Formats: sequence, structure tokens, C-alpha cells
Amino acid sequence: MEAFIEFVKILVPASLVLYAAYLLVRSFIHRDLEMRKLEVRGRSIETILPNRLQAYERMTLFLERISPQNLLIRLNTSQMPAREFHQLLLQEIRNEYNHNVSQQVYMSERVWELIKAAKEDLIVAINDAASSMKEESTSTDLARRIFEVMLNKQADAIGHAISELKKEIQQTF
Repeated sequence: MEAFIEFVKILVPASLVLYAAYLLVRSFIHRDLEMRKLEVRGRSIETILPNRLQAYERMTLFLERISPQNLLIRLNTSQMPAREFHQLLLQEIRNEYNHNVSQQVYMSERVWELIKAAKEDLIVAINDAASSMKEESTSTDLARRIFEVMLNKQADAIGHAISELKKEIQQTF
């Protein structure tokens, strides 16, 4: 029995020391893992942040390029038939959108939906203006009618989308 008591006298302190060593090693490993996670996250931010800023820039440029005042001036050639110009405008908007659609992964869902709504609003305005054109109308007539339709709208969807895009960028910084 005395041997058992001596054994317990040795075993209990050794167990306590072993448990303390286990806790200490576990703490060091946990701290090391946290530091590595922070390091990986920091490197990730260094990589993603420039891409995210570029996405915001590209989407701002997209919205500016499809705004009626820029789009109509850039594409309008004198005396092109209105129907042809109508198709050219829609094609240009679709091409610009398709070229930038991948940028949505870098922005919030809300801002992306505003950008899509602005594009759709412009397409509806162009289609409305084109539907009121006569067969002999020119691209200049259609451009004038598109400006009228856009001026009669209550809200500027493109301007609102750009504004919200800027707000989201400011929240990031």
C-alpha cells in the first residue's frame, strides 16, 4: 500500500506538470495559427484591394460611357437611319455591360443591382424613344428624342448608381 501512495505522490505532480505543459503548448500553437491567419488575410487584402478598386473604377467608367450624353455623342454619325442607330446603341450598351459583368464579384449586391437597373432604365428609354420614330427619321432625331425622354424622367438612375458606387468606395476607406 505504501508503494501505491508513493506512486500517487509521483504521478499526481507529474500529471499536473504534463497538463500545464500541454496547455502552454496548445496556447502557443493557437497563437501561432492566429498570427498565420492574420498574415494570410493581410496578403489577401493586399491582393484583393487593388482589384476591388479597379472594379469600382471600371463600373464608374461603364456608367459614364453609357450615360446618354456620352453614348449619343460618341456613336452618333450624321444621317444614319434611326432604326440602325437604335440597334447600334443597344449593341454598344450590351457590349459594355458584358465586358464588365465580372466586376460584380468585388462590390455589394445592392450596388450591382443599381448598376443593372441603370442599364435597364437606359435601354427602356432608348426603346421608348425609338418606338416613336418614323421610318424616315435619322440618328439625330432619335438622339434628340432620347434626350427628351431622359429629361422627362423623375430620377437619374445612372447618376444614382454612380453616387452609390462612390459611397461604397468611401465606406471601404
